[in-house]
Amino acid sequence: MHEMSIARNLLEVIERYAPANGSARVKVVRLRIGELAGVVPESLRFCFEVASEGTVAHGAELVIETVPLIGRCRTCGVAFHVEGYVFICPHCGSPRVELISGDELDVVELEVEEEGCP
Repeated sequence: MHEMSIARNLLEVIERYAPANGSARVKVVRLRIGELAGVVPESLRFCFEVASEGTVAHGAELVIETVPLIGRCRTCGVAFHVEGYVFICPHCGSPRVELISGDELDVVELEVEEEGCP
């Protein structure tokens, strides 16, 4: 389950950011995760909950935006949703497809509670 590795790496980012910015607690973590990343959102939420115990992110909500896997044909220029990981243009049949989106795994935003604030 690579979701636990992702959760731990996410916590490393959070623990570097939060103290440096005077944050007492992280309340919300917003992520953009592409379909190609192969991440199961519920598994990531569970792993994050377990891994974050005792950290500034304990109890934080994970908000996950799934980014569709979009390809663009280099032959005819058509952009399309890649389904079943078949990188063949549905318009002209060309295998010359470039990836436009769907492989990202980005921390978009951390919503934090500053020290001394309720």
